[in-house]
Amino acid sequence: MSGGFVGAVAAEWTKLWTVRGAYLCLVASVLLMGVFTFYYGAIARINDHAVQPVGNAPVAATVLVQFVVVVLAMTTVTSEYATTGVRATLLWVPVRHRVQLAKAVVTGVVTFVAGVLLGVLGTAVAWASFDGYATFDAGSALGQVLLLGAYLALVAVLTVGVSFALRAPAGVLTVLFLLLYGVPTMLVGLGGNTLLTVNDYLPHGAGTHAILADDAPYPAPVGFLIVTGWAAVGHLTRRQVLRRRDV
Repeated sequence: MSGGFVGAVAAEWTKLWTVRGAYLCLVASVLLMGVFTFYYGAIARINDHAVQPVGNAPVAATVLVQFVVVVLAMTTVTSEYATTGVRATLLWVPVRHRVQLAKAVVTGVVTFVAGVLLGVLGTAVAWASFDGYATFDAGSALGQVLLLGAYLALVAVLTVGVSFALRAPAGVLTVLFLLLYGVPTMLVGLGGNTLLTVNDYLPHGAGTHAILADDAPYPAPVGFLIVTGWAAVGHLTRRQVLRRRDV
């Protein structure tokens, strides 16, 4: 195996696929996407909702699927701290930021590919359950599927950063649950222009606006820049933690 960053990526790739958790997460994401998108389309049909793009269903499903991504990315870090395997990792790759970047790249690539495939699955399932209450445009659907994969990849990168900072699974899940779901739900529930504007700049709100290209207060590319900014903050945070802490 070659050294440097390529070797670090290869090592992280091997570690990811030699544990059962990665496969269980992927299976769970398939089940969640299939069930949620079928339910979404069926409810639209039963309640006689206005006709909408079929890609809206898999985008809506990310509110659940993103937490499978969180678990997958989190365990690549927290499992090593729990078993002290991180000591061996940092001995093999002594340049610490290389370890964190390699984990982010591997989980990001895996979740991007998985997200695209999940988007295709969700679109197909939703099309059947909508039964005439959705429109299909190949170009728009493809764009939404690719953007969905990109959003989930950024969630994975953010999760790796938070995981290095906190190390404990309970803490990581709590922070990301609040950031990706708890706080946005509270802000939307309370309503008001100020709170809704804050939600527009949180990761899930910005990501959803970017994928749907809806009536957000900024263009769709800006939405993805916001999500990328959150991921970058997570990356820089974990870099500082790795510099200052002993294992």
